[in-house]
Amino acid sequence: MASFNKLKNVLMLAFDWILYGAGVAGHCRVTVTQPRFQQADSSVNNVYLTCTFSASGCSSSPPQVLWFRFLTHEHQDLCTPGCTDHQKYKVHSSGNNILLEIKDLTVNDSGVYICGIAFADSDAPLSKQTGDGTVLTVTGKQHSNGKLISMIIISSLLFLYSSAVLTSFVVHKKREKKMFPPAQNVSLNRNILNNLQKINSGRKVFQAIAQELQKQRYAQHCQEPDHLEDDTVYQNR
Repeated sequence: MASFNKLKNVLMLAFDWILYGAGVAGHCRVTVTQPRFQQADSSVNNVYLTCTFSASGCSSSPPQVLWFRFLTHEHQDLCTPGCTDHQKYKVHSSGNNILLEIKDLTVNDSGVYICGIAFADSDAPLSKQTGDGTVLTVTGKQHSNGKLISMIIISSLLFLYSSAVLTSFVVHKKREKKMFPPAQNVSLNRNILNNLQKINSGRKVFQAIAQELQKQRYAQHCQEPDHLEDDTVYQNR
């Protein structure tokens, strides 16, 4: 704020220098009004800064309009009253309304723009006044509407797809619970275990019977040679 107040003092001295030696004594009083903030996108190319003034006790001759830009530690003379860069800046006046047109807008055009009004034919202290300045903020180019709409559509489709998958999963789980209730599943598992145990028991019984038969056959096979030997010996005798 202190730097800005110093800037205004410098601008008033510049006014006095520009209008030095011109004007007569009078009671001219000027008030200048500017919007405090304005934001623009660099894609619009041109932007207009507004400035409104009121004058009382001043002559009917049109005043001089001056525009300055205030940066961090310096100010630039844009139009005093002629514009230094006619391809970049242009002043439009209509009664008490003043417009500063800034062409080929870029982010580097951000700054504080100050409007000044001066009646050259008056040396009254209040015949030369400046506004409080408009803080212009220029942002980079944003996505076009087509890209933005496409992004919204894609996001919506993804959301619907996720919702459909989740719903299908929930319905499938509910169907499984209806077809196989928890109690039925437990009883079914018990029946399966009982059947397996019965099958294992049957296998064990079958194996025992098979072993017993094999033992009996082996015993019969071992006894047959002894009978044959006894008969042969008896005949020889």
